[in-house]
Amino acid sequence: MSNLIRLGTSGLRVSPVALGCMSFGAPPAGGTGWMIGEDDADAFFRTALESGITLWDTANSYGHGASEEIVGRAIRRLTRREEIVLTTKVFFPMGSGPGESGLSRRAIFEQVEASLRRLDTDWIDLYQIHRFDPHTPVEETMQALHDLVASGKVRYLGASSMHAWQFAKLQHAARLHGWTPFVSMQNQYSLLQREEEREMFGLLADQGVGSLPWSPLARGRVARPYGTTTTRSEQDANGKRFFGDGDPEIINAVERIARERGVPMAQVALAWVMRHPVVTAPIIGATRLEHITDAAAAVAIELTDDEAAALEAGYTPRDPTGY
Repeated sequence: MSNLIRLGTSGLRVSPVALGCMSFGAPPAGGTGWMIGEDDADAFFRTALESGITLWDTANSYGHGASEEIVGRAIRRLTRREEIVLTTKVFFPMGSGPGESGLSRRAIFEQVEASLRRLDTDWIDLYQIHRFDPHTPVEETMQALHDLVASGKVRYLGASSMHAWQFAKLQHAARLHGWTPFVSMQNQYSLLQREEEREMFGLLADQGVGSLPWSPLARGRVARPYGTTTTRSEQDANGKRFFGDGDPEIINAVERIARERGVPMAQVALAWVMRHPVVTAPIIGATRLEHITDAAAAVAIELTDDEAAALEAGYTPRDPTGY
């Protein structure tokens, strides 16, 4: 894989692919489903390290804290904390108490401490708000996040999945008061969901913010021929809500170009995501080891303009999803 690259225009350098850790947690009884337990997770972390993927992304709500615990223990077993750019998130409910959800000062302070304990670390490289909180003043949220940076518990700030006007409002509050602004936006972006190109990507480019796309393979829809399924695709309610069965014209174009190049479909779809200049690192939610190696290999693929045009030709406007 390529060398580390800057996250937007910040000084933070990250691998050009991120390992998404939502799939690490407690598998359901009976061993079915797509969740990966701790006993099997080390192989994924080792493969990521061998592939040069050192940007690891989790959240307090993934597995209700289990993902953070598994990630923290994997870092201790397999590498050095200094080698990993560790990210986590705050917003979704972790309980019913007033400090267990949302982006109030109390919630942010309580949840960062809980994440630090589960991750067994003194600092979080990139702390992200998982969604916009309409019930908390943006000034309260941004000052609380700034105070975490000032304390040394958090190094950089990021956001995820919201309307461009909401992100602009948060950034404006930070800059108006001299607080720490966001350096990243973790948003949904793939060949099947390109609505971020309309407003958000222009805003990110203007402000030097890097995009860390989630679901860059549209929950695997563009990584396999149209009409085929996997265990996760059959059980993942969010995937069905976001993408349905996918767009056959787009998926067929991915399959054709992959066949012509002699590479897996996932590599072609990821190479297309990486073409956009505001994209820093797509986040790969791996449930098989080849998901990681395919992502690492995609960094070296440069699509031609004709190939990109063929991949984009079947896209039609749609509602943004995921926030």
